[in-house]
Amino acid sequence: MSIPDEDIFPHATAEAAKTVAKHQESQDLIFYAGWFCPYVQRSWIALEEKGIPYQYKEINPYKKEAHFLAINPKGLVPAVEYKGRALYESLILCEFFEDAFPSHKPLLPTDPVDRALARMWLDHLSKTFVPAFQRLLPAKEPEKQQAALQELYESLRKFSANIKGPYFLGEEFTLVDVAIAPWIVRDYVIEEHRGYKRIDASPAWKAYADLVEKRDSVINTSSLREHLVDIYGRYLRDEAQSAAAKAIRAGRVIP
Repeated sequence: MSIPDEDIFPHATAEAAKTVAKHQESQDLIFYAGWFCPYVQRSWIALEEKGIPYQYKEINPYKKEAHFLAINPKGLVPAVEYKGRALYESLILCEFFEDAFPSHKPLLPTDPVDRALARMWLDHLSKTFVPAFQRLLPAKEPEKQQAALQELYESLRKFSANIKGPYFLGEEFTLVDVAIAPWIVRDYVIEEHRGYKRIDASPAWKAYADLVEKRDSVINTSSLREHLVDIYGRYLRDEAQSAAAKAIRAGRVIP
């Protein structure tokens, strides 16, 4: 029996659709994506920033088709095939792009200490910001909403206090910015439904978020909001069946 999550708009729209159209030719790197997924957008932004040749293939991860399960047994996007070998997990893919395409624009600093610091902040986002965002979405009771919202603000205040400007590590747009960008372009959902405001996190956060969402690679991997309404409606009603939604519901770590 099908689940409601399967019934999603089938392809990217707006600027993202134009980007997809440019990446239909066969390449050594095949990018399996779902236009609607923030984790996909992370890896997609990295590909666009680095200018790596790739072939885009749209996947509905809720349908768990056999070919895709052979690529990623978890059945989750994003995933890639590179010269016949399969890889997945959004941040791991971003670091793979760094390693496999060293002649392309770097997204991590060259200094080993700075690289380690960047990874520390990636860890911060993965362990505090993303889980708080995902917990806030389905929180219907006022007490749970406030708890999740304050957890989100705490994470963002710590993050924004360390922004060097204009981007997180300074002048260059790096993997730290890539990692948080997809949630910045989706924070209108929690603004409209959960009382969140960028300025309430901090003025530094608002200025940073306002800048990141205007980045070409972010715009060029973003689709129309209208096709996200049903998807986020299920999250807001706590009816979503994604792996992230199930994990939050069960109190587990987001896979």
